[in-house]
Amino acid sequence: MRTNLREQSPQKLWQTYMQLTDVEAVFRTGKSDLKIRPIWHQLEHRVQGHILFSFLAYALWKTLQIWMERSGLGRGVRTVIEEFARLKANDVILKTSAGREIKLCCITQPDPAQRALLDRMGLMIPERLGRPLWVRRPKNLTEM
Repeated sequence: MRTNLREQSPQKLWQTYMQLTDVEAVFRTGKSDLKIRPIWHQLEHRVQGHILFSFLAYALWKTLQIWMERSGLGRGVRTVIEEFARLKANDVILKTSAGREIKLCCITQPDPAQRALLDRMGLMIPERLGRPLWVRRPKNLTEM
């Protein structure tokens, strides 16, 4: 590597260069994997919200990358996201004997490949998201 920065050690220069390539990868990741595109917002609070959302998406991406590295899975976050994208959350509505309904947000069971990834990373998926919700039915609806 050639540089005009003589006061830096080769190790520090290499680390700085790798940070630069990491930042460039962040922009590529944001545009391709996270589907974050430049948006021309008209209001300041929307600009700030977009920046916050983009930062949080990147922070989650890096966190997943660190978990993968610690688990010996490399740095291929995209592959793991594609694998986990097949997990779905579904609303299940159950009727009670009293004529009311309860809504549960349930998660599909991981397949063997997903289970292996979760186990390697030390992660668990809950059976449900959130608490059960009572669904109120409008009085003007009748049973079909």
